[in-house]
Amino acid sequence: MELKSLPVNYLPIIFQMLVAMGFVVTTMFVTHKIGPKRVTKDKLTPFESGIEVIGNARTPMSIKYFLVAILFVLFDVEVIFMYPWAVNFRDLGREGMIEMFIFMGTLLAGFFYIIKKGALNWD
Repeated sequence: MELKSLPVNYLPIIFQMLVAMGFVVTTMFVTHKIGPKRVTKDKLTPFESGIEVIGNARTPMSIKYFLVAILFVLFDVEVIFMYPWAVNFRDLGREGMIEMFIFMGTLLAGFFYIIKKGALNWD
């Protein structure tokens, strides 16, 4: 027997999404209307981690900082893909092992490339 996907089958999902969005909108509206509105100089000053602001927040930063941060996120996300592979290691068999070697080889090639280009040097 073949299962058919009908639009009526999606009604519970649509209903749940509408209820969730309605709850969020209602909560935000009600808290905005009945919440306290005391605007003082102390509330409007920037405050971060208990440290008073010194200087301008718009000082230029080295692009190396952002490059290292992006590379960290890239390699961190790639390492996250290894966890499901490790959990299903026995079920994947030889094909899974070969695919992971290809994945690790690509990862290492990218890592050696950024080292060779000097992307991690702070000169």
